[in-house]
Amino acid sequence: MHMKTIIGIDVGGSTTKIVGFQGGDMIAPQFVRASDPLTSLFGAFGKFTAENNIELSDIEKIILTGVGSSYVTKPLYGLPCERAAEFDCIARGGIYLSGLPEAIVISMGTGTAIIHADDQGHMHYFGGTGIGGGTVVGLSKKMLGMDNIAHIVELAKTGSLDNVDLRIKDMYAGSAALEGNLTAANFGKLSDMASAGDIALAIINMVYETAAMLGIFAARSKNLTDIVLTGNLTSIPQAKPIFENLNRIFGMNFVIPDHAQFATAIGAALA
Repeated sequence: MHMKTIIGIDVGGSTTKIVGFQGGDMIAPQFVRASDPLTSLFGAFGKFTAENNIELSDIEKIILTGVGSSYVTKPLYGLPCERAAEFDCIARGGIYLSGLPEAIVISMGTGTAIIHADDQGHMHYFGGTGIGGGTVVGLSKKMLGMDNIAHIVELAKTGSLDNVDLRIKDMYAGSAALEGNLTAANFGKLSDMASAGDIALAIINMVYETAAMLGIFAARSKNLTDIVLTGNLTSIPQAKPIFENLNRIFGMNFVIPDHAQFATAIGAALA
């Protein structure tokens, strides 16, 4: 007799993330990329159940969230499907993964969403910004002729912001009051000498800094310093050093928990 499994699925536009819980134990999450939501949903479900030896009869229920979940109008393989609101799932997943009692949770996916949440299930959606992963891909396509995120990230490893961003130190000589490396204007000093790597890093940095500042404003309004980062963009290697630097400058606690890119699917399973 298997313990019944609850499955959470976050159906995005281009990727589907899936996770299961048996009792209180999480089964390692997975994600599948596909050209349309239904293909990625069925692909993710098939792969996940096969690799974890889960029979359809072992599944108690499936909880769906995300933009693509509206494409699912009937039971999945005869199994009951419930829907959970995406922002609730982001909040629940972020709090669960971080283990924090209260935090601002930011989901950095195609766009960016910002939510105040606690471990009692309360949540308040602040709003979001259209600057996100879609921005990185779109601007890179136009500026660098590249739209493969893995290639953009690899190129950015060779980059420096010195030939692209205008910083406080560029404007004020010997500015001790403000951190000299703080960005005054993203792309505000774009030089003809800027390499493709410089531009790739600057695009990624602009997206992170935008999400970070909105998160900081939200945190300050709630007298918090804990900000949990979730979503696909958290898995890019540049995330950690950029947010560690912002923690130092602003005295915040930006956290990227393990499995951060699966937070929304985890939040769905916990619904």
